[in-house]
This record gives sequence, structure tokens and C-alpha cells, in this order.
Amino acid sequence: MHEPEPASPHARRIRLDAAVAVLYTLFLLMFSGGHETPALLAVPVAAAMGLPLAVRRLWPVPVFGAVLAASTAALVLGLPWDFYAAAAYALYPLALGLPRLRWIPTRMIGVLSAIVIFGGALVGPKNWHTEQLGRVALGLGVLGAAWALSRAVRDRRAYTAQAARRLAETAVGEERLRIARDLHDIVAHSMSLIAVKAGVAVHVAEARPQEALDALRVIESTSRGTLAEMRHLLGVLRADEPGLAPSPGLGSLPGLAERAAMAGVHVDLDVRVADLPESMALAAYRIVQEAVTNVVKHAAPARCRVLVEISGGYLRIEVDDDGPGVRVLPGAPGHGLIGMRERVMMYGGDFTAGPRAEGGFAVAAAFPYEA
Repeated sequence: MHEPEPASPHARRIRLDAAVAVLYTLFLLMFSGGHETPALLAVPVAAAMGLPLAVRRLWPVPVFGAVLAASTAALVLGLPWDFYAAAAYALYPLALGLPRLRWIPTRMIGVLSAIVIFGGALVGPKNWHTEQLGRVALGLGVLGAAWALSRAVRDRRAYTAQAARRLAETAVGEERLRIARDLHDIVAHSMSLIAVKAGVAVHVAEARPQEALDALRVIESTSRGTLAEMRHLLGVLRADEPGLAPSPGLGSLPGLAERAAMAGVHVDLDVRVADLPESMALAAYRIVQEAVTNVVKHAAPARCRVLVEISGGYLRIEVDDDGPGVRVLPGAPGHGLIGMRERVMMYGGDFTAGPRAEGGFAVAAAFPYEA
């Protein structure tokens, strides 16, 4: 046998309203029992005041109108009256679902309602209960309080939904910036290798065709790897994308070193970290990738040392080379150093980059890290 499915929150609320409607109607009938009112008149009015509340969420406007009319009839006919309590209960979902109405002074209504209700409590039931005008004023105060409360809840929900949308938009913007930085790192690194090897192939094509063929093979493998990595990066935006490789991390550094060696930069890797959170491992990989790419573009052929370790509560990354320390490039400056600095600042770390006194260039990054 199949187990019954749990009721939805909306269905549970309707059941609760039905129970409240029945209990409130019985209360009105009991309250009218000691009153000098014909039962043929009191029972229908009490039923009209209480029973429609069962469907106040389904048809809020008709229910509020019917309950308000029945409660007003009870006031006019001198029947036991509930000071528009049932009408206020019916008004709540109606006011909650209405759009924002700037022309209705909700705050003023709430303040006046609080004054009327508080004033009626101070005067005492023996004084305002016998005065018809006081009873009407107190009933209107109850309705005003229900209106003000429902509008306050509605505004709060709208503010919460708007705040959630803003957070989602901010998250989307940050993700786009992250993807843009990753695309820059991928393309800059790979195109640097391809440009270097293409230049080699052009210069040795006639004299040393085998060397030119080797350069073309490097260009082919680098371009294929770049396309695969870009497909992975953009594919994370698709939930149905099958067979995607994990994001690059410290384990991908040997492959990075091999590709740099193809472009004339020998990379000595010294990785003393076994495991890192995925986001931090990706940031560390991108920093090393960008730093090595700069060596390939500006200092090849050269030797490069890469150190990744955890020391003093920090994940430290050092990349230095023995090439020319002054990097002068034609055209506009790139965004490599800026991108590396931004990645480190995301984690509240420190970043430095500049020429070394003994020659070459050095990049250093430190991420706060606790195992």
C-alpha cells in the first residue's frame, strides 16, 4: 500500500481556517444563548459571521464582504456582536494579497487603530460597551489594526524577496567576474605558448623542418587542451553537461610545467601541500599559471622556480625566474598582475610582484589558511 502524501502548506492552512470557522461559530452561538434574541435570527447571523471564514484564503473578497455585512447586521439588530473580529480575520489575507497602494495611509491607520484600541481598554468595557458610537469606533480600530498588520507583513515579505534577488544578482555578477578571470588566465597562458612555438616554426621551417613539425605538434596539443579547459569552465553553467573534468588544482601543476617547458621555460616545482579546498586550490593554480605565463611571454628561455607551501597560518606561493627583471611589452599592459592580486584579495591575503635584486622577476602570494 502506498503511504498518503503529506498535505501541502496551503491545504493545512485551509484546514486550520475551517476549524477556526467552526469553533468561532459555536462560540457566537453560545454567547447568544443568554441574550434575549430569537434563535431564528441569532443562528443565521452567527453562522454568516463565522462559517465563511473557512474559505477566506480561497475567496478573500466575497468572504470579507459577507462577514462584514453579517457583523454590521448584528450591530444594527442589537445581536451579540464581536467588534468586527471575524471581519478582521477575513480582512488579513485580502490585504496581504493586494498590491502596494500608495494612496492609502497605512501607517496612519495603524497608529489611529492602536490609539482607539488602547483608549477603549483604558475606558473599560462597562463604559464603551453600552455606547453604540464607542462600539463602532472600537470595531473600526480592530479592522484598521488587521489592515496595518497585514500590510506590514506584506512589505516585509516584499523586502525579503527583493533582498534575496539582489543577493542572487550579486552572486551572478561575482561568478561572471570569476569566469572572466579564468578565461583570461586560460587564453593568455595558452596563446603565449602557441605564439612562441609559432614563431619558432616560422624561423626554422626551411632549415630544420623536423623542429618546425615539433613546434606545430606543441601548438596542436596546447590548443586542444585549452579548448577542453574552456569547455569545462563554461560547462559548469549547465547542470546537464556530462563528463566534465574537475577544476584544475595543485595536481595540475606538473602538466602546466610540461607545457611551459615546450616554450623554453624550465619550471622547478616544489609543492609541499597535499590537499586544499577546491576554490583555494583553483586560485593557487591560476596564480602559478599566470606567473609562469608571464615568464614564457617576457623571459623565455629561462628557468623558473615554483614554491607552494603552508607556513605560519598562510598558504604561500612563490614564483621567480632568472630572466630579465624589467618587462617591457609593446601595446597596452595586460591584466595578469591585476587578476592575481584580485584573487589573493578575495581571501584577504597579501600579494607582491616585482624585479629581484639578483636579476629576474618574482611573484609572491599569501592566503590565510587553517587546516
